[in-house]
Formats: sequence, structure tokens, C-alpha cells
Amino acid sequence: MPQDHRPTKSVRVLLAEDQGMMRGALALLLGLEADIEVVAQVGAGDEIVAAAVATRPDVALLDIELPGRSGLDAAADLRDEVPDCRVLILTTFGRPGYLRRAMEAGAAGFLVKDGPVEELAVAIRRVLTGETVIDPALAAAALSAGPSPLTARERDALMASVDGATVADIAVKLHLSESTVRNYLSSAIGKTSTRNRMEAVRAARQQGWL
Repeated sequence: MPQDHRPTKSVRVLLAEDQGMMRGALALLLGLEADIEVVAQVGAGDEIVAAAVATRPDVALLDIELPGRSGLDAAADLRDEVPDCRVLILTTFGRPGYLRRAMEAGAAGFLVKDGPVEELAVAIRRVLTGETVIDPALAAAALSAGPSPLTARERDALMASVDGATVADIAVKLHLSESTVRNYLSSAIGKTSTRNRMEAVRAARQQGWL
């Protein structure tokens, strides 16, 4: 394999980005690479798996914060539904918790959007060869930050609080009793060292735990 990791045939790429202008610009720039072909573009997370099944991309380039379903959740789905597709997370939010969750979901790479498109093209080629590509500064931050202290249920309770839902609403959504929901929220507030659940949501988001 040459040092620039160029494959012998075009790399088929699926691009998931909710901002239309950004999505179009990325598709255009990647399309200028002789060995990269953007075969699908989607603007919502719940469209990713269907598009991947239909087009069979080699690499899925996913944003994290997407309508319908997050790129991290979609990455886990792709691992099961289209196992030959390598996932590369590309996001504005370089949060340590996001990196850990991306790796747990089976992503092969994690980059922030402030890098040049040439580096992105190289990263796409590298993950196709089986390498893992991670932004070095973010990798160091993730190691120092440690894993999320939240349990899966505490995270679910916080996620259900994002839109200001009441405890009763959350209980119905999660099929739990109201007292159990209060316990999960109280525990999450304590673990995030905050005063209430909305502060806990903000703190957990800043760390990439939600």
C-alpha cells in the first residue's frame, strides 16, 4: 500500500450531516478526490442505516448531533446491519465522552470539523485499511477525563429531561415509576455536581455523556 494509503479502487462514502450547506460542501470537496465517491447523503440520523443498506458504502462519515437519531446510535446500528462499512465520526463537538461512546459503538475514527479536507480524505483511506484514526488532542483529553459516571438508566432519565418533561412524563416514556425516575435524576445530579436536572443535562452534554 502506498504511503498516502490510496486504495486501488474508489472509496464509496456515505455522508450524514444535518446542515445542508456543510453537507453539500463536504460532498463537493471529497468528490474532487480521484479515489473517493460520495454515494449517499442524508440529513437525519434515522435515515443512515437505510441509505447504507441501499448503497453499501465502504465508509460512513457521520456527524453526532443529527435529528431523528444521533450519529453515535447510528454507528452501533451500522455495525450490526452493514458490518463491512467503516464508521468515521466527524463533529464540531470534540468532547471526551463522545469519543468513548463512538469507540464503544464500533467507530473506526473520530475527527473534529476544523481540520482541512485533505486530512479528512487521508483519514477515510486509513480507516478503510483497518486503521483507527483519532484526533490526538481529543484522545489525550478522553484519557484524562475517564469514563462517564452515569449508568445507562441515569443517562436515559437525563435524556428524557432535555425538553423540560415532567417526572410523570419521563416515567411514562421510560416505563418506570415516578419514584424510580426521581432516584435516577437525583443520582445523576449528584454525579455531575450540579443543583438540578437541567444543570445536570448541560453538564453531561458538555462532557459528551449524553
